[in-house]
Amino acid sequence: MSVVSQVILNADDQLRYPSTGELRNIEEFFLSGEQRLRIAGILSENEKKIVGEASKQLWQQHPEYIAPGGNAYPDRQRALCLRDYGWYLRLITYGVIAGDKEPIEKIGLIGVREMYNSLGVPVGGMADSIRALRNASLSLLSEADAAAAAPYFDYIIQAMS
Repeated sequence: MSVVSQVILNADDQLRYPSTGELRNIEEFFLSGEQRLRIAGILSENEKKIVGEASKQLWQQHPEYIAPGGNAYPDRQRALCLRDYGWYLRLITYGVIAGDKEPIEKIGLIGVREMYNSLGVPVGGMADSIRALRNASLSLLSEADAAAAAPYFDYIIQAMS
């Protein structure tokens, strides 16, 4: 939920006007809007490049995943892994655009550990894949944009660790 929605709902629940502090939070949200949209644009425009680089990093770190019997073997399984990486990258852009981690939580993290465990996918490996996505993504951003985007990656990594 965006800052604007949160402020309105909180004020309405308490039958009051938004406070000065809440209005400042909304102002900061709007002022950071250009940056958030720029970050989301860079990530979405470079999805294939990011996913390709991240998967390369992950396969180097965990070659057993793409070896016979690994979770990303054969090619069909590997393609499913890459699909998931793209999905997580998209999920991160939702959080960046909203300026909030709630979309990540609601859309992508509820039950994720249980799902991967039931599929026999090493959750630690998924955390490593998000770290690789983080590295590949942040390398394309300016220092300020990388600092703004990093917490969204870190949130998913923490949830999977």
